[in-house]
Amino acid sequence: MRVQHRHIIYIQGYDPRGLAQYYRMFRTELRKFSQLYQLSATMSRPKGTPDAEMASWTIETQADDWQTRTSYDFLRFEDFIQRDLASPIWRTVFHAVWIYWRLVLSGTIARFWRANWRFATFITYPHFLLLLEALCAAGLALAFERGLDAFGMPGPLRIVAAAAVFVAVLGAALKYTENQTYLLYVLSDTIWTWEFSHRQRPEWDQRIDRFAQHLVDIARSGEADEIVIVGHSSGSFLGTEMLARALELDPALGRHGPRIVLLTIGGNFPIVGFHAVSQPFRDHLRLLAVEPSIDWIDCQSRKDVMNFYPFDPIAGHDIDPGEQRRNPRIVSVRFRDIIKPEHYNVFRWKFFRVHFQFVMANERPHAYDFFMIVCGPIPLTERMAVPDAALAVATGDPATREWAWKRIESAKADHANAADLAKMETSARRSG
Repeated sequence: MRVQHRHIIYIQGYDPRGLAQYYRMFRTELRKFSQLYQLSATMSRPKGTPDAEMASWTIETQADDWQTRTSYDFLRFEDFIQRDLASPIWRTVFHAVWIYWRLVLSGTIARFWRANWRFATFITYPHFLLLLEALCAAGLALAFERGLDAFGMPGPLRIVAAAAVFVAVLGAALKYTENQTYLLYVLSDTIWTWEFSHRQRPEWDQRIDRFAQHLVDIARSGEADEIVIVGHSSGSFLGTEMLARALELDPALGRHGPRIVLLTIGGNFPIVGFHAVSQPFRDHLRLLAVEPSIDWIDCQSRKDVMNFYPFDPIAGHDIDPGEQRRNPRIVSVRFRDIIKPEHYNVFRWKFFRVHFQFVMANERPHAYDFFMIVCGPIPLTERMAVPDAALAVATGDPATREWAWKRIESAKADHANAADLAKMETSARRSG
């Protein structure tokens, strides 16, 4: 089957920039994508819902022998995130430090280190940087206090003045270096994931529930050939939650309409799932691991310090669904293969840029291409099952494309004719 109409539901991570900047980035990257593959791609302007919780646009993509229409829903959380980042600096710092030491004492940080030392380093680095800045501020405050002592100021007044200098210097350092360090952003992210895991963010849960109902409504309409739920970064566990809750609303969700695929990219499931209180989340992971009507693809990259790699979202949470397990298929993405060699050595050290490569245009044709996943004619499950054929459809001559489509149709038939999905080989096998 060639996908003629695809519906994408995109769930952002903890990103305060929101719709306006994401739409501009998407439009720019779509242009790069169309130039890379020499095809036509146009998109409409976004239309928001009255409650401003979602915006949608459409993309029309056309090549020599295929055409695909994509409906794209951008689920919005930036109002919550911007509110978090507007919190006073002192409150963010004290709250994040308190949470971090609770993570240390509970052994959760140690589990992070065992699962992925790069990610553990990433969430620990702002605390070391905070300590360094505090020590520098304390040194300046001490020097100021010594100067006041030389002028004969009484001890209590010197201490008060030095404390004021310490607070002012540290606050200024945190505020005016934020664009370079992202320290307050990472601390706010830590606070949010802790509170979300402990069900202390009811406004997030309520919005996810509404998005789950939106997914149910789309599936029942039956207008699309394929529905892909894309969760990037923290959107990975938000998307997992949304899909699991949609299945609770409609257990036959994936059986009576379009094929539904969950695509998690650059995910960080353990920042929620490793908390002892997160049993409901782990139950949702188990549900998706065995659900025969849902396909789940999890894309990871070793080069991205902000995702867990290598990590099995099911076994890594000590979940054992037995022989019924069929999800997820874990796909390893090598950014070296999709970035031009002359750009790669600079690219690899820009950690946030690396993290966002999952949702940006390739510089080189490759089987993993976010915009081909969104706009191309190949169903996502088959794209990941036969990546060489998927790439050949995009880059080959007519004869090669004909061979590739036969491979893809064969993969689709193998998928559809599985006699007993419960006894399939586990899809947690790695590819790529």
